[in-house]
Amino acid sequence: MAGTVVVFDFDKTIIDVDSDNWVVDGLGFTARFDELLHTMPWNSMMDKLMGELHEQGKTIDDIAECLKTAPLPPQSVSAIKSAYSLGCDLRVVSDANTFYIETILKHHGLLEYFSEINTNPGYVDDSGRLRIVPYHNFHVSPHGCALCPPNMCKGLIIDRIRASVTKDSTAAKRFIYLGDGSGDYCPSLKLGDGDKVMPRKDYPLWHHIQNNPLLLRAEIHPWSNAAELEETLIQLINNNSSHLVAADCKSQSVLPPHSEPLVLRPLSVQQ
Repeated sequence: MAGTVVVFDFDKTIIDVDSDNWVVDGLGFTARFDELLHTMPWNSMMDKLMGELHEQGKTIDDIAECLKTAPLPPQSVSAIKSAYSLGCDLRVVSDANTFYIETILKHHGLLEYFSEINTNPGYVDDSGRLRIVPYHNFHVSPHGCALCPPNMCKGLIIDRIRASVTKDSTAAKRFIYLGDGSGDYCPSLKLGDGDKVMPRKDYPLWHHIQNNPLLLRAEIHPWSNAAELEETLIQLINNNSSHLVAADCKSQSVLPPHSEPLVLRPLSVQQ
């Protein structure tokens, strides 16, 4: 396993938009979204909207085709492929959902570059409608983190990833975390000495960090657009590589594995 674990948020980090908003706007449900916005948790609201889309004749194929048009900058694509080729273990930690993320990454030929996707389960039920359920079943077992939304604490996910990669190897593991939103602040606080956090400038994560950067132990490396993301990420990976044991790195081939990535689906979620 590689010595550097690169963890990507998805919305406004890998893709340049919020995937929920992209689908809602693209399928003509913006007004209904605005009506529901402050009436229930975001995750629950999106599940309800998917039900209403289905009732009005929008199919799962309509949603998939809309997702395939979400802007994914070419520099994001090359950053992912380059990071993989340099021996990194790539993960996604996102408050989107599995259907959205898998659809977009498959469309761009990127899914197999990731060893793990941590997100809200999204699946098609027997009636053909998309269901979106929370990563943490907050009705049964709240995660207890005041910094995070009820459906997902990304900090707990980072703790689990760190524990799993440490257990699997005695070699040092350094984390690089890329994100933009408020939900990315908790996992940023979980990073330690030698880790890096890459907040998107002028987005909520960046503002949280700017309020008191001394709360973070990780080095802070901001970026504004996909070109800066790629340049900064590859530079950090190359700098990290000089401190890692070469024998612990993956092959330098840019080609992804042929096996499907591991996609975590929380046991606490009742589908």
